[in-house]
Order: sequence, then structure tokens, then C-alpha cells
Amino acid sequence: MTAAPENKTTYVVPDSLFDPHRGRTYKRGRFFGKGGFARCYEIIDVHTDDVFACKIVSKKLMMKPRQEEETAEPEEIAVEISIHRGLNHRSIVKFFSCFDDIDNTYIVLELCRKRSMSELQRRRKIITEFECRYYITQIIEGVQYLHNNRIIHRDLKLANLFLNDMLHVKIGDFGLATRIEFEGDRRYSVCGSPNYIAPEILTKKGHSFEADIWSIGCVMYTLLAGRPPFHHKTREGIFSNIKKGQYSVPSWLTISAADMLVSMLQLDPERRPAIGQLLNCNFLKAAKVPQFLPSFCLTMAPRIGNGMGISDPVKESMQRRPLMVLNGLRDDNRNDASAQAQAQALAQAQVCRYNDSFDTLIENQGEGNTGQEFVSNNTLCPRKT
Repeated sequence: MTAAPENKTTYVVPDSLFDPHRGRTYKRGRFFGKGGFARCYEIIDVHTDDVFACKIVSKKLMMKPRQEEETAEPEEIAVEISIHRGLNHRSIVKFFSCFDDIDNTYIVLELCRKRSMSELQRRRKIITEFECRYYITQIIEGVQYLHNNRIIHRDLKLANLFLNDMLHVKIGDFGLATRIEFEGDRRYSVCGSPNYIAPEILTKKGHSFEADIWSIGCVMYTLLAGRPPFHHKTREGIFSNIKKGQYSVPSWLTISAADMLVSMLQLDPERRPAIGQLLNCNFLKAAKVPQFLPSFCLTMAPRIGNGMGISDPVKESMQRRPLMVLNGLRDDNRNDASAQAQAQALAQAQVCRYNDSFDTLIENQGEGNTGQEFVSNNTLCPRKT
């Protein structure tokens, strides 16, 4: 007798969806991706042709015994829905509706056509400080809105930061979000993504809003350096680096960028700035934050001109920064196509060299490898030469 095949949960996703709360019928479109217990599809309103994203959660999978970190309990999905549906901010993915049938729960969300910032980082590897100001300001404003409403996101990472057609940042995925009930209230569950998780979560000492500040620091670092600050080949190695506060600051960063990163990546949560204080950091205040970025910034660095709202002193400072030169942002190169292409190639080479040496920088704790700075217990130390 032939053995029965292994019983695996299958997703039953109909081609047509009806939302009884909004009275809308949708047809299922493209498949975007999946997590441990959910899949995301494009859905199109059959009457208006409006397009949305739909997070589809399998009820069968939620009822299975918890075997993986990605699985979830029904009450956790209910908490996610309860938190997200009450949010309304330009930097938060808009929640439209939620309904279910016998197989699934459907969450209808704003569609961000430019995908997530992890896609941006995959294409670009590193971005300029000019662009970083644009993105980080919007992330901070979104998180400030959450914190003002006593919500901790707890899973801020590039994959949960989405971009719309205008390259505006939208914070999404509130699956790990929680509410703080009163001042001084703490949470003790271990949750988050390895490269972005705060040390107080790992040590189970209790965490609050400060955990999101740490994650923003990890996001900013990854955008500017090409890798997460505590990168290691193993999860255990990542957690060890996080608990020690052990990472390197690339030498090409401006002092104001390095200072902002170090302030957010303090091991002691009480030493990190509150979310409102971040907007007053020199990195964001000393130079004008761009009001927009062209869509080609998804694949290449912008050419900086007065049309993008940048002052001459800032352009001069960019000319002195190695990363800006590598990305072709020097004034004398911005109209030279061949120089621009050469600069892009040099930038890619720089990322490769940095990536190859990154693990060594951590393991050697800053000895050798001149031209970098090493951070130990959140203190900037010049490298030994």
C-alpha cells in the first residue's frame, strides 16, 4: 500500500472576492509574496478598477500547532487588525477593510507599487546621505505618530517599509505591533527580525518605544553602509554582536550621520533619543531635506541640483565626501554621462570591498583595516594604524 503524502496546508484563494462591509467585489491579480501564515496579492475592484494590496491569512494554518516562528494565533491577527485599522497617517500603509470567509481572513490595504525598501537596497546597495535624509525623515514621522498613539511597531525593517509611486515611505506589517497601556509599561516577549532587534528584547529585560529607535538606527545604517550593522553569518553571531553593541562605522559617513547612528544604537535604551528628538538631529537639521526624489533613484543615485532644493554649501560638503564622489554627485561630473557611469561602477566596487571586509572588521574589533572607526559599547574609537 502506498504511503499517503505528507499533509501540508494549502492556500485556497478564490479568483473573486466579495467584501460585504464595503459592498465591493474584487478580482485576484498578481501574487506579491508570502510569509509564514499569509500571502499578499494584488486585487482589482471590478467596478472602479481601483487596485489594492490584499493580505490573505489562512485560517487552517492559524489553527495548526505552532511549529515555526512565522506562524500566528488567531488572536494575534485580531490584534494586528485592531491596531492597523485605527491608523491614519501619510507614512503608514492605509488600511481599507477586513473580511473573511470559511478559508481565509482578507485584509485590504493601500498598494505600494514601488515595493519595499529592501528592493531599493538590493538594487542600489548603498544610497547617498541626501536620499537617506528623505527616507529617514518620513520613517521618523510615521513612527512618531505610532508612539504618540502608544503603539510600538517592533518589526521596523527594510522589508516592512514600502514605497508608493511618488517614493513616499509607508510603514506596514503590524503583525508584531503592541499597545503600551500606561507610562512605564513594558513588554517582555522576544520578537522582531534578527538584524533589527533591540538588545533589551533579546535579554528579556523589558522593552518599550526605545526598541523602535534601535530598529530605525539599523535601517539607516543598512541604507548608508550596504549591510546591517550587526551582520554575521549566523543568527547567534548577530545576537552576540547586538548584545555587545559591536559594529563599525564606515569612514565615508559625515560626522552628523555617524553621530545620529550612534545615538540610536545605544545599548542602554534610556540613552537613546526619543522619536521626537530625532527630527532635531544635526544630520536632518543642518542640511535641507529633499521634498521629492525622482523614480530613477530606485536604481541609481540622483544628480543634485538646485531644482531638488539643495543649497550650495551642502553641495560643497558633498564634494568632499568619498561616497558622494563614488556615486557621481560631484558638480563637475553631473552633466558628464561617462563620468556618471564610471562613478556608479566605482560605487559598486566600493560596496563589494566593504562587504568582503565587514565580517573581519567585526571579528577583529577594529584592529587593522585603517580608515574605519569601530564602535564598542557605543563609543566611537579611531582605528589603530
